[in-house]
Amino acid sequence: MKKIMLCAVVILSCQLVEAQFIKEKAISADIGYGLTIPYTSQTEIAGKGFFAQGQLILKVSNWVQLRPYLGFISTNSDGKDAKGNLTDEKTTATAVLIGGKTRLRAPIPYVAPYFEIGVGASIGKFETLTYYDNISKSGIDFHVPFTFGLELGKNHGVDLGLAYYFQPDVRQVAGAFAIGLTFPLNK
Repeated sequence: MKKIMLCAVVILSCQLVEAQFIKEKAISADIGYGLTIPYTSQTEIAGKGFFAQGQLILKVSNWVQLRPYLGFISTNSDGKDAKGNLTDEKTTATAVLIGGKTRLRAPIPYVAPYFEIGVGASIGKFETLTYYDNISKSGIDFHVPFTFGLELGKNHGVDLGLAYYFQPDVRQVAGAFAIGLTFPLNK
């Protein structure tokens, strides 16, 4: 409980910080198709579902942004592999995602490619059942977010990306294909 409270205080205080190195502030809202995939499996399986995320964007320069985030993913397995065959293997997650990322982007007009990396925590329920792993866990789990994609438009207000959250304790990757919109914050 103390860890959750500490994470919440740190993220909320990021919004109040007015350091000189922050050039601009904005918020981003992402929504997309969520997936969970096990680290190891004999068949190609994936839990499918919903992904949503909000981010506070702190622009350091045209190349670098700091992004505290709060998200949600919910996936479920239908008992079939990628080829439609029945399988006993499955991977599911229903979790809140919280943490911080750093985005490195190429400041190209209209189409700016980027990648992000950071650290965070997943709070929820996870299940990874394969021939190699039998994990059912509720609670808090460490994750490493990694995202790559494109910022589109004159002001880079539309974001198309593939987001991955590597969760080593439950031996699964939560991911999403997401589209986002960015809204500048006026001072």
